[in-house]
Amino acid sequence: MGDETPAVANLTTGALARRLGVSPTTLRSWDRRYGLGPAVRAQGRHRRWSPQDVAMVEEMCRLTAAGAPPAEAARVTRLRHGPAGRAEPSAAETSAQPAPPPEAGEPTRRGGAGSGLPLGDVRQECRGLARAAVRLDSPELESRLLEAVRRYGLTVAWEEVMVPTLHAVGRKWESSGDRYVEVEHLLSWQVSSALRSIPLLLPRAAARVDAPPVVLACAPGEQHSLPLEALNAALGERGVPTRMLGAAVPVEALLACVRRTGPTAVVLWSQARSTASVPLARYVAALEWGAPGARRRPAILPAGPGWERRACGGFTRCVGLRDGTLSRLCGDDGAVAHAPRAR
Repeated sequence: MGDETPAVANLTTGALARRLGVSPTTLRSWDRRYGLGPAVRAQGRHRRWSPQDVAMVEEMCRLTAAGAPPAEAARVTRLRHGPAGRAEPSAAETSAQPAPPPEAGEPTRRGGAGSGLPLGDVRQECRGLARAAVRLDSPELESRLLEAVRRYGLTVAWEEVMVPTLHAVGRKWESSGDRYVEVEHLLSWQVSSALRSIPLLLPRAAARVDAPPVVLACAPGEQHSLPLEALNAALGERGVPTRMLGAAVPVEALLACVRRTGPTAVVLWSQARSTASVPLARYVAALEWGAPGARRRPAILPAGPGWERRACGGFTRCVGLRDGTLSRLCGDDGAVAHAPRAR
């Protein structure tokens, strides 16, 4: 029985790649370039990774996800986990060795980024965040997102860290069939959790409890609510009271909320043109409340890529966290100004 345990514990390159959320090509590249491969090579085409080998590449993944350059991450990994007899490949050996052939049973992959995400020219934090997302590492995602908010503030963290990574995951999902759906869902959930933690992380202006709120709602049928959640957090920083209704708000629910809260503004989010409804915006804008002679109605702010300028029906669009439209509805102290009267 004792002889069977190592065989069961040892993993093929393909199995280890699936476990770590990287491609087999990446593991073979680390082996060829940095000597981070199995310490014991079995006969035949299969290589087996022992628990010690697995711990070593897990450390490599952790360091590269933290933003360390691969060569430096490999050096630290060898110091921590590599056996004394395993030497670092020389530059000549690295350049002379061809890539090993795929192991038996592994699918052949085309050249390119493999399981990497198409990030482009972005902040280094995006790369670490993307690696953690591909590995489905929730604790690492949470830590990195909250650190970005603490370090840069909400607006920069959202626009320059969260959004580029979300877009890269979305592009990878669209180009990979049914793959990476779980990565997109996990990253979206962690971003949403981070946005809701903003009040605990950053100082915020005192809220005016007697001021009319801003209502934020996704149009009926619209499921993409993360940008609206970011806007909700940004308004909260300024002490602006909000009523966040979230995704796919039914028309009746939106109208009931507006009538009951008397908001200064209603932000209607549409990711797709199919959910952007000018008639709905006009209907909400026509709602009135208050005493006769002093009735008020909400300002309507279409938001999101689903709204095009020529299709907004004359309404002013809200185009992001830095948009001045909402600022003009707020007083200097962050309180929401009175809504305009109906004409």
